[in-house]
Amino acid sequence: MKAGIHPEYRDVVFQDVTTDFQFRTRSTLGSKESIKWEDGQEYPLIKVDISSASHPFYTGKQKLMDTSGRVDKFRKRYAQK
Repeated sequence: MKAGIHPEYRDVVFQDVTTDFQFRTRSTLGSKESIKWEDGQEYPLIKVDISSASHPFYTGKQKLMDTSGRVDKFRKRYAQK
């Protein structure tokens, strides 16, 4: 690898703002906020809107949309008279 062209790869903490779920991983993202982790060290904090703790696919709380009859409603509404 060439020196000086790659972003810094470091430990960061991601926090799901809807469920307050946090996990530590490595990333090139940076942040001005930081958080003290369970090991006593400070890490950059990156807030996300959705994670596996709040995504409907992973939580099993999916909403199923009723799509039956939409085409028929459209054809009735815009049928030639």
